[in-house]
Amino acid sequence: MKTYDLAVIGSGMGGSMIASVNKDKNTVLFEKDMNLGGCASTFKRFGNYFNAGATTFVGYENNHPIKNIFQKANFIPDITKSDIAIRIIQKDTVIDRVKDFDSFLESINKIYPNKNNHLFWKTIKEIDEKFWELNHLYYSKYSLNSYVKTSYSVFELLCSFKFDLFKSANKFISQTLENISKEYQNFIDAQLLITIQTTSKDVSLLSLCLGLAYPFHDVFYVNNGMGSLFDGLLQDIEVRKKEEIKKIIKEDKYYRLISNKNEYLCQNIVLNSSIFDSSKLFEDEDIKKYYDSFSYSDQSAFVINLTLDNKKEFLHHYQIILENEIPNAISNSFFISFSSKNDEKMSKNGYSITISTHTKSLFWKSLSSDEYIKQKQITQDYIIKHFLEYFDFIKKEEIINIFSATSTTFNKYINRYNCGGKAITIKNILEVPSCK
Repeated sequence: MKTYDLAVIGSGMGGSMIASVNKDKNTVLFEKDMNLGGCASTFKRFGNYFNAGATTFVGYENNHPIKNIFQKANFIPDITKSDIAIRIIQKDTVIDRVKDFDSFLESINKIYPNKNNHLFWKTIKEIDEKFWELNHLYYSKYSLNSYVKTSYSVFELLCSFKFDLFKSANKFISQTLENISKEYQNFIDAQLLITIQTTSKDVSLLSLCLGLAYPFHDVFYVNNGMGSLFDGLLQDIEVRKKEEIKKIIKEDKYYRLISNKNEYLCQNIVLNSSIFDSSKLFEDEDIKKYYDSFSYSDQSAFVINLTLDNKKEFLHHYQIILENEIPNAISNSFFISFSSKNDEKMSKNGYSITISTHTKSLFWKSLSSDEYIKQKQITQDYIIKHFLEYFDFIKKEEIINIFSATSTTFNKYINRYNCGGKAITIKNILEVPSCK
């Protein structure tokens, strides 16, 4: 029976980065699917490649944790900087989220004039920059030493942000922008749903800033699909694809891992699975009780993939904000990602497009087979209808190989119904899990 120092279960971004910085140990990574990356994987269907969900790559900048991890893994990703991070289309208006602050401010003042726009967005940018300059970010609760280090990190946050740390996002918006229009509020909330999985009504000012400021950083397109990031990060790691861990048994000196193919012994385990879905892996009652204490996050994604036979030039990323909520979704917006025209893998037979919106996972799980197919078609047709309205130079006949995915699809391939993290809100900040 093979024995390892460290076993990582799940090849999503968290698991892949953890494995990559532990390549000096005897490390193994298990992935249920044949593709690496979880919600950010790249897969092949109908002879074409598609990104499963996540399509933007942010944080690959000097002194940022992500670039530091990639450097430690000795991997330089093949990426292209997007001059326009995301083009947001709302009714008849267009706002480009760009890195240059003055250019963005000029466009926001044209669409949503407000005497305090400069103060609002400057504060967003400055708090975000201050956060990424912190040197002692740490959060864990498994020992006395970890509590001390966590306390020091909280102290640094208090010194840096003072009373702003306790201010709510909604309060800041109302105090700064005062009586903003419903459209302006939708503009803000639609972006927050992408980045922090919720709207401004539940989060702190700090979360608001981190969620809105990402286009003020370098935003990249990943050539050859998002999956290429994981191939590179894990190039020196033993990876076992299509091998699902079914049970973890705690023994005296090791954990015994039982998969659908074999058994292994490991001194340490990193679970890159959903925390509220990990109880089923264990027999130890204390461990099961720990994981069962976390409430299920019902948020997931509805994703459409298609190939587009069109010769026009497109940006990498768009977001379309509608007036009404999308059927079977919890959002009135959808995010569109186009493959680069010059990407020989992703655009071999036309543009590879991923369109996504937010939905509830349990809704799809509760449907009968026939109703599931019916409702999925309704949501897909509604999104494509509005997609074609906003890109009126695209003909319906140019869309080929179209198909969609729900929480049920994600569970089939990557063992999780929910997609995206659970939002950290003012109400649940003290319930955030830590390493055990």
